[in-house]
Amino acid sequence: MRVSDGMSALVLVIGPNHTLRQAATLMAARHVGAAVVLDSEAQGFGILTERDVLRSVAAGQNPETELVGDHLTRDVVVAGPDWSLDEAAATMLRGGFRHLVVTTGTEVEGVLSMRDVVRCWSTQRVAV
Repeated sequence: MRVSDGMSALVLVIGPNHTLRQAATLMAARHVGAAVVLDSEAQGFGILTERDVLRSVAAGQNPETELVGDHLTRDVVVAGPDWSLDEAAATMLRGGFRHLVVTTGTEVEGVLSMRDVVRCWSTQRVAV
């Protein structure tokens, strides 16, 4: 199976000036653990995960005033849609993160989570 088989093509995209509260509300409403952050002034994109929000709250920061741009990961590890799920899972394990942004060139195609990988693997095993 390939990354394109498991990724979510409907990506939550937010801006760096959203507050963490706004980001968390959008992520909860969409039932996703990560959002792609597009910044029209900066080059490329970043990712904000539920873990980033959790770290901020645990540090006593106010999610009403903390901005996404101050908490996102800018050095994003990306996957190609043609990667194998095994390669994607190994990359996530090696890097210690649970989401990969899927790109073709400079275009965001989707997001693959570790949950997506497990879902695909378990579906594949049931079908065999």
